[in-house]
This record gives sequence, C-alpha cells and structure tokens, in this order.
Amino acid sequence: MKKLSFVAIALTLIACATPNSGTSRTNAQPGHGAISLSVQPNPIVAHKVGGTTYEFPFDVSVRETGGRAVTINSVSVDVYALGGMRVGSDTYDAARIAALGYPTNIPGNGELRYHLAPRKDVSDDRLFGGVYGEVRVSAADETATPAT
Repeated sequence: MKKLSFVAIALTLIACATPNSGTSRTNAQPGHGAISLSVQPNPIVAHKVGGTTYEFPFDVSVRETGGRAVTINSVSVDVYALGGMRVGSDTYDAARIAALGYPTNIPGNGELRYHLAPRKDVSDDRLFGGVYGEVRVSAADETATPAT
C-alpha cells in the first residue's frame, strides 16, 4: 500500500492539471475573493535522477481574481487512471503549506508562485502513461466567503 501511495503521488505530479490540458474551473461569489490556478509546464515531465527515482519540477501559480485578499485553506490533488478510477490523492492544509515555507495569504489581485521539484520513487515506468490529475485549491476571503 505504501508503494502504491508513492506511485500515486508521482503520477499526480506528472499530470498536475485538469483532464483537459490548460483548463481551469473557478467557483466564487461576486464581490468576494476568487482564485485561479495554473501549472507550468503542463503536462509535467518526469526526469530520471537515478535508479527508480524521478524528479517532477513544476511551477504552481495561484492568482486572486476578485479584488479581495484570500487565505488558502488547502490544496488537494487527485490522480486518475484510465476510466476515471482514482489511484491516489493528497491534501495540503494551511499548516502543511506554511511548513514548506510558502505563504498562504494572497492580497487582492495578487499572485503566489511556487517552484516545486519533488523526487519520488516510481517502480514501473509504464505507470506514466494514461493518467491525469486534478488540483483543487480551497480558499476564503476576509468575510469567510469560500472560493475554490
């Protein structure tokens, strides 16, 4: 099970986007904070470091688009295999994001940009084909109005 979890996280990082490359969905209320997300490159390319270890470098940008400051509550990542079967997921709450050294507050019309390059063990290269990922960011403005 532990090995499957590492594979799922690796696959998440490979396809850290919605099923249709370059698409994003937002959900916010008018007059309140809103966010949009982009991942570059899209799709993420795995680089073999040695043995079965791969590095997955990518940039994540979270932009506030409603003109109000927001606080990120969590970032969730789900990985799906062919047929839409979820093969892995991970959630980073605000404390975990801060522990990585990143801010969780975005000023109105501001943007946070992170460069990540995690290394993961992938036991079978065939797992890189036919997967996609979905990233969901949950935030709230100063009135506690949610934005995703």
